[in-house]
Amino acid sequence: MTSNATHSAIDAVWRIESARIIAGLTRIVRDVGIAEELAQDALVAALEQWPESGIPDNPGAWLMATAKHRAIDHWRRNKLLERKHQEFGRELEAQEMAVPDLDAAIDDEVGDDLLRLVFISCHPVLSPEGRVALTLRLLGGLTTDEIARAFLVAEPTVAQRIVRAKRTLSEARVPFEIPRKAELAARLASVLEVIYLVFNEGYSATAGDDWMRPALCEEALRLGRILAELAPDEPEVHGLVALMEIQASRSAARVNESGEPILLLDQDRALWDQLLIRRGLAALERAERLGGSRGPYALQAAIAACHARARTPRETDWPRIVTLYEELGQIAPSPIVELNRAVAVAMAFGPAAGLELIDTLNSEPSLKAYHLLPSVRGDFLFKLSRFAEAEQEFARAASLTRNARERDFLLDRARLCAQR
Repeated sequence: MTSNATHSAIDAVWRIESARIIAGLTRIVRDVGIAEELAQDALVAALEQWPESGIPDNPGAWLMATAKHRAIDHWRRNKLLERKHQEFGRELEAQEMAVPDLDAAIDDEVGDDLLRLVFISCHPVLSPEGRVALTLRLLGGLTTDEIARAFLVAEPTVAQRIVRAKRTLSEARVPFEIPRKAELAARLASVLEVIYLVFNEGYSATAGDDWMRPALCEEALRLGRILAELAPDEPEVHGLVALMEIQASRSAARVNESGEPILLLDQDRALWDQLLIRRGLAALERAERLGGSRGPYALQAAIAACHARARTPRETDWPRIVTLYEELGQIAPSPIVELNRAVAVAMAFGPAAGLELIDTLNSEPSLKAYHLLPSVRGDFLFKLSRFAEAEQEFARAASLTRNARERDFLLDRARLCAQR
């Protein structure tokens, strides 16, 4: 195998194994920052040795064993942490003697370790930006540069967020554990929020030249699927996976060959990925089978399922979607939910009914700079043949968005109104 091929293989192994290795090390050293450094040391060792010796039969176990040895060396070298050296050094050496089988070493408690890493990466003590960056770094195996490019921010900014997040976790002495039942719901909500934030940024990029960033959608889906296996009895986990699977199924139909946006009702449904739809519907069924009242992700997945089941836009069950949005508004009230409900009402009962609802949101402070409010209002006005007013709304929406593709799309709609 050539050097380049070996390096590519190492990159692939790292992306697959890094989260499990960091999780296992964090259980041992009780500090996620130190655990990542040790894992990185093992990666460097692989980059140095594997091109000469070849890739081991079990590369993940090799990396874990190497990282454990680095952990022992770390504590021995650090005289300022002599007490911890004795405590952790004995523990690690005992583990090395007790578990000589490298396969067993890498697999030991791996499910629980990964779940603990998910909860610590998404801990509410961290800022939302810190949670996203740390999650993509530790669980996604993304480099700082990859995260920076994905979110169109400077690499030093992402690096600072990650460093600050690790320091915050260390200073707050956040335990490396699965939350107790009393805390689980609140902590799980934070985890799901982070994963969905990552997905949404990929699905509808807030800024930049591309309307979508598929790699982020794929990463969020991967994390969601892992979480669903680690927490199989949590309905909202399956609800989120269902929602992401179904939304991701439309990706190929959401842009044309030039990368310009195509709205839902104008999409070629033959391009929708039927495998992702089936997976999404299965995840939704799994969430509903677990019983209890439906949470916000399961409800949004049920709305997405209405679109997925309709062979044509005309066959969409809009009255049911209105009902689902009403239910969603009761358990998770927000102006965004009301905006989406207005769209469903317009589709079910006409644009005038939708416009009446939209106009109640004009004074909502949180929507002042939200470009989709004037965009949706412009669409209703256009359908009511109030073209001059619609043109103003589309122009205003274009001025508020930071996404170049979306801005061009909205300006095209404004020009169309001017021609009427």
